Amino acid sequence: MSQRLDGKSALITGSARGIGRAFAEAYVREGATVAIADINLERAEETAREIGPQAYAVPLDVTRQESIDAAIRMVEDKTGGLDILINNAALFDLAPIVEITRESYDRLFSINVAGSLFMLQAAAKSMISRGKGGKIINMASQAGRRGEALVAVYCATKAAIISLTQSAGLDLIKHGINVNAIAPGVVDGEHWDGVDALFARHENRPLGEKKKLVGEAVPYGRMGQPQDLTGMAIFLASDEAEYIVAQTYNVDGGNWMS
Repeated sequence: MSQRLDGKSALITGSARGIGRAFAEAYVREGATVAIADINLERAEETAREIGPQAYAVPLDVTRQESIDAAIRMVEDKTGGLDILINNAALFDLAPIVEITRESYDRLFSINVAGSLFMLQAAAKSMISRGKGGKIINMASQAGRRGEALVAVYCATKAAIISLTQSAGLDLIKHGINVNAIAPGVVDGEHWDGVDALFARHENRPLGEKKKLVGEAVPYGRMGQPQDLTGMAIFLASDEAEYIVAQTYNVDGGNWMS
């Protein structure tokens, strides 16, 4: 069976662990060379070693333009050019409206929105200069489809990602660059322990209860796993998705319909 991403060069932000790592492993299985781009270089190097020779670590802080530019140059030097970007790096926080801090707001928008925009911009510039097109996949969320009482800032960042995907998709397709997004639902992993703890504090719940409830509420019957998202990530990066532009796909076990 042929590999769907054979010979492609990908960069995945925030891919030392969690969903990003699952994407990296899936892309390598499909024949791609993958830059494990993460602010935690030590963990990125460990992840790259564990995945194998088609993966390599790249230091990346998406809040610093010089770090973004250096990461793109590293990929160009290593593989000859960038074919696929997944904007996966993001932070989560929650608080009632009257307790939101400017610090939390600035940090989430800096990483989730500005980080994705300027990473996308740098990748697009590289792809345009190379002249071979490319695929850019942004990570949105079901939180970008609707508001949540305690999650105003994070929801707003993910709504911005959906909008950014539409605008960038419409602008870049003339260069042969397809921009689309994936909107996961609730995805299990170590980050959810932190999310659960935040809900426990603000909703006066015992630890573990919120995670259990949101899992049970998914029509499919359970929380998602990172591997549940890899099929869409492979598809959107493949030649099969050539005619798909500026779309956001829900991969959430039926949590949201749009």
